[in-house]
Amino acid sequence: MEHRYLGNSGLKISEITYGNWLTHGSQVENEVALQCVRAALDAGISTFDTADVYANTKAEKVLGKALKGERRESLEIFTKVYWPTGPGGHNDTGLSRKHVMESIDGSLRRLQTDYVDLYQAHRYDTETPLEETMQAFADIVRAGKALYIGVSEWTADQIRDGHRLSRELGFQLISSQPQYSMLWRVIEPEVVPACEELGISQIVWSPMAQGVLSGKYLPGRQPTEGRAADDKMGRGMQGFMRDEVLTAVQGLKPLAEEAGLTMPQLAVAWVLQNPNVAAALVGASRPEQVADNVKAAGVTLDAGLMTKIDEVLEGVVEREAGKTAENAPKGRVA
Repeated sequence: MEHRYLGNSGLKISEITYGNWLTHGSQVENEVALQCVRAALDAGISTFDTADVYANTKAEKVLGKALKGERRESLEIFTKVYWPTGPGGHNDTGLSRKHVMESIDGSLRRLQTDYVDLYQAHRYDTETPLEETMQAFADIVRAGKALYIGVSEWTADQIRDGHRLSRELGFQLISSQPQYSMLWRVIEPEVVPACEELGISQIVWSPMAQGVLSGKYLPGRQPTEGRAADDKMGRGMQGFMRDEVLTAVQGLKPLAEEAGLTMPQLAVAWVLQNPNVAAALVGASRPEQVADNVKAAGVTLDAGLMTKIDEVLEGVVEREAGKTAENAPKGRVA
């Protein structure tokens, strides 16, 4: 496993990071989830990403149980705050000081740890002054409950404002966690240049475009398995499930074979070619998926192959920078 520095800091994380967004506490039995985490540890993954909202706090509990007994200093544990948790009361959401301070304590209890290495604002809160949020993060860092602060799906301007305040308040904003894949490149025009300037790295989610880049979904065929076959999750994948996209993705198969990689490995290796990307988040519903994904670590795709990938996907790649703001919640989600 290769490790990369996270932003302009001395913290190194595994370039394949294990995330438990869709599985732990919801889709996968706890025993299987524990096996997946063990497989990640055995493969050399040291970095684990979760959030309080995943399975309404259950995912953090499962991860805490799975990592119990491991040497804490050898792990990097990340979590997030913003989305509604608990019964969904009027202060159970957002980035107010009240919700942030209560949420970090709840996350630490569930994760069975004294601190997290990275605490992330899961979205931008338009209804809380940014100064209030960043002051709360500063106090959490000073209290030793989090070592570093990050954000997720913030625009370039929001990241700039947050970074400026973090410097004024004496802590480090070192990461951004956006969606990024061969098919979804909206961070490239604005977010990546801003982060390169500020010393912030990307920890990218959905490097396989929610499974589409695995090649298992075929044009003209109704999906019978995977996320696309699930009514709830499938709704969020519609942009990727168009026949023209699925047809183009099939054209990646010979390129993956040429590189000696599976389709998922090619997708993960592709995002890791971006020098501003510190890690690709991968999940798993079976331990063997972890073993397959980690083979993308340390892979270098040559310039010719990268060009061929662009040619195959020409016309189906989303690059519009405004999509980050367009997909963000317009107000605090209750």
